[in-house]
Amino acid sequence: MKNYWFIFCGSDLLLLRDAANEAQIPLSEEPPVALDSSVNILDVSTLDNHAVKACRLAQNPDESRFETVALRQSFYRLPLPFYQKAGKCYELVYWDSNTQFCGRCGAPMEMSSAISKRCTQCGYEVWPQLQTAVICLITRGDEALLVHARNFKKPFYGLVAGFVETGETLEEAMTREAEEETGITIKNLRYMWSQPWPYPCGLMVGFAAEYASGELKLQDEELSCGDWFRFDALPTLPEKLSIARRLIDYWVAQKMEEKNAILEQK
Repeated sequence: MKNYWFIFCGSDLLLLRDAANEAQIPLSEEPPVALDSSVNILDVSTLDNHAVKACRLAQNPDESRFETVALRQSFYRLPLPFYQKAGKCYELVYWDSNTQFCGRCGAPMEMSSAISKRCTQCGYEVWPQLQTAVICLITRGDEALLVHARNFKKPFYGLVAGFVETGETLEEAMTREAEEETGITIKNLRYMWSQPWPYPCGLMVGFAAEYASGELKLQDEELSCGDWFRFDALPTLPEKLSIARRLIDYWVAQKMEEKNAILEQK
């Protein structure tokens, strides 16, 4: 039976060039490249009725028929189900490489199931850990609050976001992050969507909310700039692969519909 091989070189995904020079995930019974005995091959469910295998290489294969692409950029190179599966495979490969030894007694760990490990000595079990983050589109009439975080590598404006702390609900975390990062309070907080964020092991939970009160005062350690922007005069936005962009695009589409409805009534 043929398997899809999601092979990573560091954090980059290995793609195979086909006869038409298009890049795709390798599909074959055996690994498409030579793997030494130190490489741990993970079984990661199925895709299109084929088993999925995942592993990480120490270095790129020296073959012209392959290329490597950053996981984020694979969003633009692969069909969505393949990009999503690549994200899951990377999260598991990352987890596997960081749980080689037991955190309780230090003995080697071994796979217990496709998504769990058990200590070979004390029996302690572990599963992949998710870093849960919340993100929110905060609006004020025809404006949305967009910010540029200091950890952004590109000059785009995104949404207020942050990690959920121990003992918090998602709603409490989002309300806290909004106030800490921008100095404002929000109301009518409502869940929109969620998104796996395998960079390296996150889950983004998306909300929408409305401005309630307060003066905009950005948290300098986290944000370099930010402001209120009209739906028809937005700055550079995040890439399409992000939930931030999905939230913004959804809001803009709603505002455009409202604008067009008003124009039709005149």
